[in-house]
Amino acid sequence: MWDIIAVDISGRHRIKGGYYMVCAAAALTVSANYIEKVKQVKILPLWLKRAPSLLDVVQLIEDTADQLSFEGTIVAEKGDMYNKPRWVTESMFSRAFKYQESIAERRSIELVHHISQSARNLLIKELQIET
Repeated sequence: MWDIIAVDISGRHRIKGGYYMVCAAAALTVSANYIEKVKQVKILPLWLKRAPSLLDVVQLIEDTADQLSFEGTIVAEKGDMYNKPRWVTESMFSRAFKYQESIAERRSIELVHHISQSARNLLIKELQIET
């Protein structure tokens, strides 16, 4: 078993003159096929008036992961990192980073995807940000 921080960002499309993104990060212990334990979950919203760059995404992920009192490799989908090669994105993070490889890592990404999307939808509704 190993420790990871699975991350996902929802909302990289334009609404109301800007971009309202929500990052979800989950501290997890996983085996090859299963999520063994969920230790913490954090979300962090971000509003940008311009289209988000790769640096914006990296900073949002780092800021969200920093809220966790947990050490582990950050795991993300390649699409969240603009399909850049691993060596490009890996060099931008202050901690270990990788793209999903195992079944458990894929399941972890699916979990945080549902969290980030649901949190964004709820915040858009509560803050009355109409799409």
